[in-house]
Amino acid sequence: MAPAAYQVKFETTQGDFILEVNRDWAPNGADHLHELVQLKFYDDVRFFRVIEGFMAQFGMNGDPQLNSKWSDNNIQDDPVKQSNKRGYVSFAMTSAPNSRSTQLFVNFGDNTFLDDSGFAPIGQIVEGMEVVDSLYNEYGEGAPSGNGPSQGRIGSEGNEYLKKDFPKLDYIKTARIVES
Repeated sequence: MAPAAYQVKFETTQGDFILEVNRDWAPNGADHLHELVQLKFYDDVRFFRVIEGFMAQFGMNGDPQLNSKWSDNNIQDDPVKQSNKRGYVSFAMTSAPNSRSTQLFVNFGDNTFLDDSGFAPIGQIVEGMEVVDSLYNEYGEGAPSGNGPSQGRIGSEGNEYLKKDFPKLDYIKTARIVES
């Protein structure tokens, strides 16, 4: 179980940002993120879906075997206690219940319309939101609706695919729990 509140420092190609996670907002999500960060799951992970004015999504590991191990390790949904406002971070999910696994997104703006769909924020960026704002966003939506990275190919080919076809993507160098 994660602490009641903790911080994660993300060192990225654009600089650092700090996410403060509040377990009472979404305990299942907070515990899961804590575990994944301790396992260094987010190291060398690309921001593969960055949509200006909407959000920056990440959380598919660049090693296809490691990604596969965790992509179906879903957690139970949390009730939505906070809103998807600017700087708030939520786990991505499908339309199916209990489908959150490793992917997260940072809200660029007021995305409160996501609240009714069950996207429960786990915390918010408390330092370095300007870093998140500066992430490379020219690739847009992924296949099949856009020209950006295909999640299917990220899953099967990992960072090799992303480095070759989407070389400008920013990425997380390391993600670590900030020791107080």
